[in-house]
Amino acid sequence: MLYENILVSQTAAIAVVTINRPTKLNALNKATLHELHEAFKALAANKTVRVIILTGSGEKAFVAGADISEFADFSVEQGRELAAQGQEMVFDFIQNLTTPVIAAINGFALGGGLELAMACHFRIASDNAKMGLPEVSLGVIPGYGGTQRLPQLVGKGRAIEMMLTANMLTGQEALACGLVNHVVPVDQLLALAQSLAEKIAKNSPVAIGHAIQAVNANFDKEKNGYTAEIEAFGDCFGTADFKEGTTAFLEKRKPDFQGN
Repeated sequence: MLYENILVSQTAAIAVVTINRPTKLNALNKATLHELHEAFKALAANKTVRVIILTGSGEKAFVAGADISEFADFSVEQGRELAAQGQEMVFDFIQNLTTPVIAAINGFALGGGLELAMACHFRIASDNAKMGLPEVSLGVIPGYGGTQRLPQLVGKGRAIEMMLTANMLTGQEALACGLVNHVVPVDQLLALAQSLAEKIAKNSPVAIGHAIQAVNANFDKEKNGYTAEIEAFGDCFGTADFKEGTTAFLEKRKPDFQGN
C-alpha cells in the first residue's frame, strides 16, 4: 500500500516505517496518524514481520512534534477528542502490539514525537538527538500519553521537571536516565536498529508477544502483572515454539521458530 506521509519497507523479517515529511520536520498531522495506524495494523497482521523499526526521514528529526496549525482553534471538547482518538488509534495501539517496535530517534523528538517514541517497546538514539515535552510553552500539556509514559521511564521527579521547564535532553542525557537504551553516531543509527532487530527476530515471536503483554500488564491498573506473567508463562507451554525451543536446546541445535 502506498502512503502520502510515511514509507514502509520490509527486508526478511524486519519492517521499517519511516515518517516522511522532512519539510515539516516529520511533524504529526491527522493524515500521518491515520497512516501510521493503518501501517502498523497491516504489519501486525503480517506473520512474516517479526520486528518493526520506526524512524523519521532525514537526519534533523524523528518527529519534531504535532502539527499545531491543525488544532490551534480547537474547543475543550475537540481537544479531548483529539487526545482520546490519537491515544487509541496510534500510541496505545503501538504499545500493545505483540510485534516489537524499536524507535530509532534521529534528531528532534519533541512533544508528540517523543510520545510516539515512548509508545514503542524501546528506543535508541543518534548522538544529535534532542528529546523533550515542551507543550507547556504553548499553554497545553502532553495529550498522547506523555504524562504517563515519561514518569514510567525516567521517574516522576525528572519527568515533571522536563515537562514544567520544557527543557530538551541530549541523547547522552536520555541514555543516562533510561529514556533510550543506546546512543550512536547518526550514520550508525539504523545499522544498530537493524542489528538489534535481527537478534530479536531469531527468538520465538509467540514468547516475545507474551513477554510484551506481561510487562505492559504491570502498568495497567486493572491488571495484576504477576498474574498476567503466570498465565502467559503457562500459555507458552502449549505452543509449537516452546516444543521447538526446548527440543532444539536438548538436541544442541539452533531453533527454527514458526511463530505458533
